[in-house]
Amino acid sequence: MSKMKQMYLNLKKFKLIGIVLILLWIKTLIVMLAGFNITPHSLMDICLLLINSIGSLMIVLGVSFYFRKKIHAFTLFLMMVIITGILYADLLYFRFYSDYVTLPILFQFKNVGGIGPSTFELMSPWDVLLFIDILWAGWYLKKKRRMPSIKPREKATYLLAGTAVVMLTILLGLIKSPYLFEEVYDREQMVTAIGPFNYHLYDTGYALGVNLNPLTASRNDTSSPLKYTKSKENEQTDLFGIAKGKNVILISMESTQNFVINKKIEGEEITPFLNSLVDESFYFNQIYDQTAQGKTSDSEFMIDTGLYPLASGSVFVRNPDNVFKGMPHILKESGGYYSAVFHGNDATFWNRNRMYDSLGYDRFFSKKDYEVTEENSVNYGIKDIPFFDQSVSYLQDLPRPFYSRFITLTNHFPFLLEEKDQFISEASTKVDVVNRYVTTVRYEDEAIKEFFGKLKEEGIYEDSIFVLYGDHYGISEKYEPGVMELLGMEDTTLNHVQLQQVPLIIHIPGTEGKTITSIGGEVDIRPTILHLLGIESRENLSFGHNLFTRVKNHPVIFRDGGFVTEKYIFKDNMCYRRKNGEAVMDNQCDSYKEIARKELGMSDDIIYGDLLRFLE
Repeated sequence: MSKMKQMYLNLKKFKLIGIVLILLWIKTLIVMLAGFNITPHSLMDICLLLINSIGSLMIVLGVSFYFRKKIHAFTLFLMMVIITGILYADLLYFRFYSDYVTLPILFQFKNVGGIGPSTFELMSPWDVLLFIDILWAGWYLKKKRRMPSIKPREKATYLLAGTAVVMLTILLGLIKSPYLFEEVYDREQMVTAIGPFNYHLYDTGYALGVNLNPLTASRNDTSSPLKYTKSKENEQTDLFGIAKGKNVILISMESTQNFVINKKIEGEEITPFLNSLVDESFYFNQIYDQTAQGKTSDSEFMIDTGLYPLASGSVFVRNPDNVFKGMPHILKESGGYYSAVFHGNDATFWNRNRMYDSLGYDRFFSKKDYEVTEENSVNYGIKDIPFFDQSVSYLQDLPRPFYSRFITLTNHFPFLLEEKDQFISEASTKVDVVNRYVTTVRYEDEAIKEFFGKLKEEGIYEDSIFVLYGDHYGISEKYEPGVMELLGMEDTTLNHVQLQQVPLIIHIPGTEGKTITSIGGEVDIRPTILHLLGIESRENLSFGHNLFTRVKNHPVIFRDGGFVTEKYIFKDNMCYRRKNGEAVMDNQCDSYKEIARKELGMSDDIIYGDLLRFLE
C-alpha cells in the first residue's frame, strides 16, 4: 500500500472528529467576534483568532479515544456539549459584565446572581443557533454503527499535533504581547491571543498557584510596595481636618452611574435630591468605576484598604482571613471610632460576615436584623426606603463617633420595581433595561432624601460627614445603546469610558459646596476621607491619592490594565486621545502602562501573599 493511500486512510479515521472540530471551531470564532466583540487590529490578530482554539479543541475531543481502541460516540458527544456549555456561559457572563468567567467566580456564583431574572434577561432567541449542531451530532452519532479503530501511534501523533498547535498559539501570542502572562488581569488580551479554552486552562492553573503565595512570602516582600506608596506627595490643603471627630456615614449607591446626576426625563429630574446635595457638597464629577468581578464588594474593599481589587474573583471570597489595615482600624486607632455596616441582605452574601472581621468592623447589621417581608422587598432584598427607615434606630444607639456604611439594594439589575414605588415614569428608549433603570435610581434618590430627613430629626446630621458614591456601573455594554439614545451620545470608545464614571458626593453640613473636575477612582476615596478627618495617611499603605491634591498625570487604573489620564485613554489595548477619542500610537501610553503594571502587580502581591501580616 502506498504511503499516500495509507495517510488518506489514517486521516479518514479522524473524519468524524474533524467534522465536530470544524463545527466547534466555527462556533467559537463566531462567539469571539460577535459575542465578545473582539476586533482584530492587525494581521497577527487575525491569525491568532483563526488558530487559537484549534489545538485545545483537538486535545479535548481526543478524550473520546485516548483510553479506548475506537472512538466512543457518547464521549465525543459529551465533549461537544461541555465545550458548547462553556462557550455559552462565557457569552452570558460577558453580556452583562463585559468580562470572562474565571475559576474563582465559580466559587462565588451566588454573589453574581445565580440563575434567575438577571440571567434570563441576558438570553437572546438567537442563542438557540449555538445548540443546533449538537442536535445534529446527537442524531448522526446515534445512527452511526461502526467507529474506526485508532492505533496507539495514531493517538500519539494526534495528541502531538494538537499540542503543537497550542504551543504555536502561545508563541505567536507572546510575540504580539510580550507581557501576556505577566498581565494576566487583561483577560481580553489573553482570550484574543490564546483563545477562550486555553485561557480557561491557564486561569485555572494561575488561580490554584497563587494559593501557595502565603507559604513563600516574607517580610522582605513588603519593602517595595511600602517604599512605592510612601513616595507619593501628600500635600495638605485648607480642608485638612475640617471634619475632624465627626461621624462618618458612607452610602453605597447600588449600580449608580454619574450620567443620572442633573439629568431630566421629560422635564423630571432622575435624582432631584442628589442634585440639590451636589450644590452644597464636594462633588467629584470624573470618578471612575474600578471594580472587577467582585463588584460591590470590590468598591468596599478599595475604600476600606486603598488596595486594588483582584482581577479574578473577589477578595471578600478568596482572601477573607488576610490581615488588612482597614479604615475601621485606622479610625479606631486615631479617633476611637466605632464601626458598623448596614445591609439588608444575608450576612454570608459576598462572605461579608467573615471579611468585615478582617477589615476591623465592630458590628454588621444584616438581613436578620431587619423586618423583611415579601411586600417591602424586591430583587436582592429589602427596598431602600424601609431599609434606611429601620436602620435609623440602630444608628442612634451606636457609640460616637462612628464610621458606618449603608449598602443599598433596590437599584440592581434587572431593575425591577412595582408601579406603586415609582416616583418617575420609565424612559422611552429602545432598551427596556435602561427604561427601568431610571425608575429604580429615582427610588434610591427618594430613599436617601428620607434618610437625611430622619437624621436631621434625630440630631445626627449636623455632626456627621456624608460620603455618597456609586459602587459600580449599572448598565453594561450590552445595554449601553439605550443610554446613548437617552443622552443623545454617539456610540464611541470615548463615550463608553465616560459612562464608567460614578458619582462621588462628600457632604459636610455647613461647608460650602464645590464641583471638583480632576479625574480619580474609587481607590482614591480613602485618602480623601482621611484628609478631611485630619488623619495623616502617609504611613497607611495605599495606592489611592487624595482627590483634592491628586497628581494630574497619574493614571486612574482599571483592573484589566486599562486606564484614564488627563490626556489619554487606554482601553482594549488601544491608546486614544482623551480630548477627541482619536486613536494614537501605543508609545503615547507606554509610560502609563508601566505604572499600571507596577501598581496592580504590587497590590496583587500584597493580597495573594497576605503581606500586611508582616507590618502588624
